[in-house]
Parts: sequence; C-alpha cells; structure tokens
Amino acid sequence: MIIVPIKEGDNIERALKKFKRKFEKTGIIKELRERQAYKKPSVRRREVITRAAYLQRLQQEQE
Repeated sequence: MIIVPIKEGDNIERALKKFKRKFEKTGIIKELRERQAYKKPSVRRREVITRAAYLQRLQQEQE
C-alpha cells in the first residue's frame, strides 16, 4: 500500500504527483503489461541482447 504524507495546507496536485511517482517506482504497470501475453524465453533473451547492443552503440557514439 502506498502512503503519501500530506502536510497541513499542502497542494493536492503536489501530493498526487508524489503518489504517481511512488506508484511508477513500484513497477506494477510494467509487470502487468509484460503479463498480458506470454513470451517464450528465447524471445525474451533476444530482446535483452538487442537492447544491450543498442545501449552499447549509444555509449560508443557519445564517446
């Protein structure tokens, strides 16, 4: 359960923004999206490898 402490006279938009940030950090939405459809382990591994190659290419371009 996510708890966002609110001080007296604090803005409701600021509290909502804190709540959204905490909720995003929990990773619930990301997990739900991943569980919508089954992915074979080989497909997951391939995605991890392609993402790593992409990030490595970006780092090399920055240097």
